[in-house]
Parts: sequence; C-alpha cells; structure tokens
Amino acid sequence: MKRTLVAFAMVLGLLWPGAAHSATQADGRVMLIGVPGLRWSDLSPTGTPNLWRLAGLSAVGSLSVRAVGRVTCPYDGWLTVSAGVRSAVGYGCGLPPLPESDRAGAVIPDYGYLHDVAGQRNAGALGEAVHAAGDCTLAIGPGAALALADRSGRVDVYAPSPAQIRSDVLTRCRVMAVDVDDLIRPYVTGERLSPDEDALTAQERAAALRLADAKAGAVLTMLAVLPGDVGVLLAGLSDHGGNPHLRVAMMRGGDVSGRFLGAASTHRDDTTILPDITATMLSLTGIATPPGVIGVPWQASERRTGGTEAARVELERADVAGETIRNVGGIFFTAVAVLQVAFYLTAFLLLRRRRGLTGIRVAAVVLASVPVSTYLVNLTPWHHAGSPVLALVGGIAGCALLLAAAALAGPWRRAPLGPLAVVAGVTATVLAGDLLTGTTLQLNSVMGYSAVVGARYYGLGNIPFALFATSVLLLAATIAHRLTRGDRAGAPAATPAERTAPGGQAGAVTDRTAPGDRAGSAGDAAADRPAGGSRASVAAAAVVAVLGGFAMILGGWPGVGSDFGGVIAFVPGIAVTALLIAGRRVSIVKLGAFCVAGGVIVMSIAYLDYLRPPGSQTHLGRFVGQVFTGEAMEVIGRKLGAMLGTLLSPNLMPVVVAATAFLVYALLRPDQATAGVLPAAFAHSPALKAGLIGTLVSGVVGMLVNDSGAAVLSMALALAVPLTLSAGIRALDDGAPRYDDPGQEPASSSLVSRNS
Repeated sequence: MKRTLVAFAMVLGLLWPGAAHSATQADGRVMLIGVPGLRWSDLSPTGTPNLWRLAGLSAVGSLSVRAVGRVTCPYDGWLTVSAGVRSAVGYGCGLPPLPESDRAGAVIPDYGYLHDVAGQRNAGALGEAVHAAGDCTLAIGPGAALALADRSGRVDVYAPSPAQIRSDVLTRCRVMAVDVDDLIRPYVTGERLSPDEDALTAQERAAALRLADAKAGAVLTMLAVLPGDVGVLLAGLSDHGGNPHLRVAMMRGGDVSGRFLGAASTHRDDTTILPDITATMLSLTGIATPPGVIGVPWQASERRTGGTEAARVELERADVAGETIRNVGGIFFTAVAVLQVAFYLTAFLLLRRRRGLTGIRVAAVVLASVPVSTYLVNLTPWHHAGSPVLALVGGIAGCALLLAAAALAGPWRRAPLGPLAVVAGVTATVLAGDLLTGTTLQLNSVMGYSAVVGARYYGLGNIPFALFATSVLLLAATIAHRLTRGDRAGAPAATPAERTAPGGQAGAVTDRTAPGDRAGSAGDAAADRPAGGSRASVAAAAVVAVLGGFAMILGGWPGVGSDFGGVIAFVPGIAVTALLIAGRRVSIVKLGAFCVAGGVIVMSIAYLDYLRPPGSQTHLGRFVGQVFTGEAMEVIGRKLGAMLGTLLSPNLMPVVVAATAFLVYALLRPDQATAGVLPAAFAHSPALKAGLIGTLVSGVVGMLVNDSGAAVLSMALALAVPLTLSAGIRALDDGAPRYDDPGQEPASSSLVSRNS
C-alpha cells in the first residue's frame, strides 16, 4: 500500500510545483556574509562599491527575514540560520552573544539555554550537520559563531574580525560565515535593538554602510586567493528598527549573474526566507540537509534582471509595496468595518420605512465589489507611483465603482440575482485565475499577504479563502436557481395552508415567485413547492458539488492554494448547500460528518505531499512530519491562540456582529426590520438561501480552524449579506410577496428545513 502511495506521490510530483534547479555544488566551499539591516535602497556604485560589484556578479533577490516575532533582531536572524527553522531567543532582541575562545575555536556561553529554556530544539542543526559529514566550521564574528555552532555551542575555527584571520586559515573548513555588524550595531542601545528605524541620520547610516562595505570587501579579497570557486551568499539577516522590511539576498557562484534569486519555499523567483540560507549552505557543500530544516536551497531563476540598477529598483519597489500594504492594512480594515456597520444601520432605518431602496441596493453592490478590487488593483503598477498609498486607495475605489457599475448597468440588472451573479462571478474568477497563475494578485494586497510581513508567500490566504468560498457558493446557487426555476414555474399555486405547512423545499420560504423572475417573463407567480428529488434539483445540487469541489481542490492543492484550514471549512459549506438545494435533510450529525470529511481530505492531500522529497514539500507535508515528531500540538496551540486573539479585534468583530444582528433581526422580525426584503429574496430563490446558509457554515468553520479567526467569517459576511440584500430589494420591487401578505411567514421559521 505504501509503495502505491509513494508511486502516486511521484506522479503528482510532476504536476505539483516543486523545486527547480537549486544551488548545488558537491564538495564545494561556501561563505555566508551576513550584513544585518541591509536593504536594497542602501546599495549604490559609489556608497557601497564592493557590495555593488558583488551584486553584479550574483543572482539577486529579496530576503524576508521574518523569524518568530513581528521584527527580527540580529540574534534571532543568526539563530534561524543555525536552526534551519524560524527561531527566537525568547527574551529581548539584540546582538548575538560574544563567544568564548577555546583553542582555535570558540564556544557560545550558556548555549544550553536555547534548548532547555527558550525551547529552540533545532538550534545548532547547521553546525551539527557539518560535523556529522566530517567537516569543520569557520566563523568570523559573534553572529557567524552562533550560526555555525553545533548543538554544544562549539565552532571549530573562530576570529572576532576578518583582520584577525589569515587567508591560509580559510582553507581549513568548507563551511564559513562572517558577521558584518557595522551597519546594525549603531541601532542597538542597551543590548536591545532600537524600535526607531530612523535612529541614525542619513549621513550616519551612510558612514555605517561604508564600514560594512569595507569589511565585506576585505572578506571577498581573501576568498579570491582560495582555490576553486567559493560560493558566496550575502544576506541582510535582520531588521534595523521597529518596522520590518525586505532585505538584500545575493548568491555568487557558477553561471547565475544577471538573474533574480528565489526559492521553492516562497514559490517566488525573486524572494527567499531565512531558513533557506541553511539549506543553501549545506547544498553548496554537498552535505545532507537534516529533516528538521524547513528551508530549501536558493535558486537562480530564469528571469533576467536587466542589470544591477534595474534589479535594485525593482527589488526596492517590492519592499515599498509590502511596506505600504503593512501600513495601510489596519486603516483599511477599520474603514471597511465602519462602512459595513454604517451600511447595516442605514439599511435598517430606511428599509423598515420602505424608502431609499435603490440607493441601498447600489450601496450594497459597491460594498460587495470592494474585496475583489483589492486584488484587481494589483494589475496596475500602483507601487511605482510617487504616492503609493494614494494610488493604492484610489485604485481600489476605482475598481470597485467600475465593477459595481457593470453589475448594475448590464442587461442582467433587471434580474434580482443579476448583480449578485456578476460580483460573485468576478470574485470567484479572479481568485481562481490568481491561484492558477502564481497568486501575483494576492501578494501585496490589503486582503492578501506580503513578504514583508512574512506570514505567507503564495497560495490561498485566509481572507481570500473566505471570499473564494463565498463567491463560489453564491455563484453556484445562482446557477442552481436557473436550473430549478422550471420546477417552480410548473408547480400549482400554493394555498395559505400549504404556505404554513412544514416541509418546504430546502428550507425555502413558500410563497409566490416574483413576476420579475426569468428576466421579465410574464405570468410567473407560481408557488415554491417542495422540489426535493426532482431531476432539476438533483442536477442543481450536482453543479454545486462539482463547482465547489473544483474550487476546494484548487484551494487545497499543494503549491497552488496550499490552504489547510480552507479545505476543512469548504467541504461542509459545499455539502450543506448541495443538500439544501436537493431538498435533503441536514442535521447536526451530518454537519459534523462533513467537517470530519474535510479533515480527512486535507490530511490525505497533506500525506501525499509528505511523501515527496523534503525540498519539494509545502507546509502541508511538513505538518504531517510534525505530527510524526510530536510537534504538531505546538503548531495547533499557536494557531488556536492566534484565532482566539482575533475575537477581540476592533476591525473584524464589528462586521461580524453588525451583519449577524442584521440577518437575525431581519429574519425574526421582517415587518420591523427590512420590509420583508430577505423573505422576498428567499421566496424568489430558495437556492440563494441554500447558498447563504452554506456560506455561513463555511465561514463559521473557517473561523474556528484558521489562525485568522474572525477575519474569515467577517469577510464572508461582508460579501454575502450585501449581495443577498441587493437581490431581495430587486425581488421586492418586482412584486415578490411582502411579509404582510396573507399566509406569509417570517423566513426565520424555515431557515433550516423543518422537514430535515
């Protein structure tokens, strides 16, 4: 059985994005030059001539230095290189400790603290792997010693600075590192990294850069006399203040100059992460990478830089884009929360008086168009503008208004579900297309992720999952509505007794269908009789299952969506929607079974990913490895804590509370809340009600199984509720039954089928 799974994994490995040709040089030498705090904006031909010359000979890219906390200090950066996983010392944030000389080598004092107290079990993995291969380590400076020390804290050859080591000594060991701390040291006060990234003036930073450039140049000069081609890695290993940035990454060796530098860990051809440095150093020397190292070797991409200056400009703009997203994110979500709450309050006050229906419908469609616009704006070069914040905000607003205009102005505008179908369809199509083309739209998006923050670099983020699941379910419900309208049209009119009798189809509000249904066809006032089991309803349910299943696989597929929690949440939403449309029973037991099924599906995908080579695995496969090593509970606990923290978010919970309160009150008291708008929407389209219920199920489950927590449910509601409200307003205008029509009951009484 295992052989079959391995063979299947090998076949899938041909389909899944994996590692390309990476840095490999068996029996070679490697030197890591760490310059904590170095950014691409620091480099110039005159200010840093040695680093500029090295960039011209190297593959170049951005380095995301995210370790454990929001900001990475030099200690944590070097420690992460040592461990091959994101690591932190656990107290303060400053420079690495000074090693104590021990014959030719040195020992890190109190190194056992990292294992016994700080919980950094992988500390020393790089040095231990080198020693296991029968080689030695050479470190210059405290940070280099921390990176190359074995699990006992020992490094074989040590010198405090390049000036204190002879060139012939460099031939002793194949794995070397140097700590160029001249740039970062002025930012450290009281053994802690200053939170002020502007602690130095421009002149003072330029002076520190000249010192760092001179030291790096001295190291490069010494390497030039060594036999063979020595691989050189240069990395800006840490932040230099309270704000994270992308840092410099260079790799010299072989035919890599003039190319961008990326890694399979980020699925980006110009971005790498700190743990990749560990894997790259071992790969360049032909030493086996320990299983605990999550990084993969750096790789020179096929994309050309167009010269050092062009590369510097592009990589600097990438940092500007990520920094802008980080700065704007909090304000943006606050604005979204304010607009959502204001919308529901205004809609409540106007709808109960049956006034301003057109304005409310327009506002609802515009609000629902905002989320996808945060991705569409990335089709424009907004981060090239002189004021990227204004360009970003203006671009999002412009995209939202254009999409809303298209939804409300096309021939579909007369159908109650027309604008809903347009907005949901565009949202689903944009996110699906983004997943299939490398997720360039989610990267550096306010509703996506950025390499500066470093929480995710590719795939389907948690908020994009919420929007993707919601849009797919609403779009599928719209298709199901069209497939089943023949059942509703052909049914005899319902009597008042039938309207109030239990057992409506899929929990539908049983009343007359709006004359405006079928895009203007006349004489269409038939009742929504139970149609569960009819061919049309079964076909509609199959459409939901197929469309939803494809989207779910796309979102969970390793290297494409790679979303673990999304699969768990998507499966019950799809199943509930399909069953309700088919007129089938939905119970708590079945709902629990659907959630378990989602877990089984995603763990099966993750296990197949785990069977692939470590360098090709995504975080799904690595999680399976953590289950086997007993580290999974620590990961789950950390994500659970993050999820619980979102429940107090002032930007997310107002959207959840306002939307939920509006829905509940509108269904329980339609006469007092919305003039029967939601009952009209559900009377017009029982399939829409099924889609909304499925969306709520996915949103709630997604909130519980993702570390983004309330963000998942809030964004699902932010898209689904305004679109449903817009459909109800149009259905009401077209003459759908009002709440005060004879025999009309509140929609809440049939939200979940009594017959189920």
